[in-house]
Amino acid sequence: MFEASFESLKKHECPDWFRDAKFGIWSHWGPQSVPMCGDWYARNMYIQGTDQYEYHLRTYGHPSKFGYKDICALWKAENFDPDALMEKYYKAGARFFVAQASHHDHFFNYASKLNRFNSVEVGPHKDICGLWKEAAKKYNLPFGLTEHLGASFAWWRSNKGSDSYGPYKGIPYDGNDPAYRDFYHDNYEHVAKEGEEDKWVWLTQNSAFHEYWLKVMHEIIDLYQPDMLYSDSSLPFEDNDIPDDNSLYRYGLDAVAHLYNTSEKLHGKNQAIYTQKNRNENIYTVGTLDIERSQLPDISPVPWQSETCIGGWFYDKKAIYKKPRHIIDILIDSIAKNGTMLLNILQRPDGTIDEEAEYILSELTDWFAVNGEAVYGTRPFRVSGEGHASVIIDGFREDQVDWNDDDFRFVQKDGTLYAFVMKNEGRNTAVITSLKPEEEVKNVEYLGCGNVTFSQHSGVLVVDLPERRDTHMPGALKISF
Repeated sequence: MFEASFESLKKHECPDWFRDAKFGIWSHWGPQSVPMCGDWYARNMYIQGTDQYEYHLRTYGHPSKFGYKDICALWKAENFDPDALMEKYYKAGARFFVAQASHHDHFFNYASKLNRFNSVEVGPHKDICGLWKEAAKKYNLPFGLTEHLGASFAWWRSNKGSDSYGPYKGIPYDGNDPAYRDFYHDNYEHVAKEGEEDKWVWLTQNSAFHEYWLKVMHEIIDLYQPDMLYSDSSLPFEDNDIPDDNSLYRYGLDAVAHLYNTSEKLHGKNQAIYTQKNRNENIYTVGTLDIERSQLPDISPVPWQSETCIGGWFYDKKAIYKKPRHIIDILIDSIAKNGTMLLNILQRPDGTIDEEAEYILSELTDWFAVNGEAVYGTRPFRVSGEGHASVIIDGFREDQVDWNDDDFRFVQKDGTLYAFVMKNEGRNTAVITSLKPEEEVKNVEYLGCGNVTFSQHSGVLVVDLPERRDTHMPGALKISF
């Protein structure tokens, strides 16, 4: 059994299912999808001058009259079919599935005894998390839940404001209504006073909210026994890098210990992972590091998670989606560095996905059908790859890499090396220079096309690429020694 301490939790081992799965799909979905106007709607609809405020004002009315609580009531998820979606996700390569339990908007996607604003009592009148878990179980997929609640208390200070100009100047938004203080938070301590600048805070120091958060984490874990719990923050409730069991980290440590111990009771040993976003190894090694919309520069000695989305984090009619090729590139670069990728597939408020998302899934389905063996169950090679091009490590940038002919990414499994050809267009040969002279190649196969001819000189491998290969996606060379 694990104790709620850094020393105890750092002894956990990342379960093999996560290291083998490599690719998961995420449903980052809730009432903020209702306006189909993008991420952070619940916050920005209360900030005069933002696009989402203007959209809300002209679509639903002023937030003093029609607030976020009323948006929640509009969410019906009437066409939500988790079984049909899970079938698509499994075919598209997902080997674990993650659902959102609560976002910063303080709305819960399950029947909570701690919060009346939940998907069973308001809006859909469905246990969204429970329905997702049952669908995942049919494909034997490990099931995870994400919590974004930790940042909610300070993040949602905007609902306590009022317009600074115009016909509604000075009229308080509905977040000031005492009847809904339990939902909108009693968070005036984070509201800037007149003449003060708004101070950005991610994790509050409010002790009452800390206790509430921990109760919610226990509720989620007890109800669903998730194989993964994800926090959209550092380990709550500190932002420093000092691993002190008696600091505000004690709340996060308690939740992680409960997660692991629940899994141990269920499976005989811990099969759960916990992800958070503090990149200091003194902190993240109680679980697994999660990196949002970015990647690591090279191979990590421990498994980690790369997370991204096909567009924005909530459905947006204006969003431009990533191309399937871009998604595959991120996946390959991540697994070559000992990572696993989590991809959010956007849903409309009714629960369906649009034609572009369907197209992305169909492309992933075709690619995994050929290249899955070079993904699942693999481990890093001694180098992640070779070549001149690399991903940009700079905040949340996810630029499509302009790959060159000399760019390859490597993984290995059962003594076999898989080399992903990152630039596949307009070439007939691949030249790989990372092999040692004593590593004598016996056979080379281009997945989906069969064996190919090759030559090797002092370790340098020259491969003739098949003409009939699909060149619009990276392909994999299976190299046997």
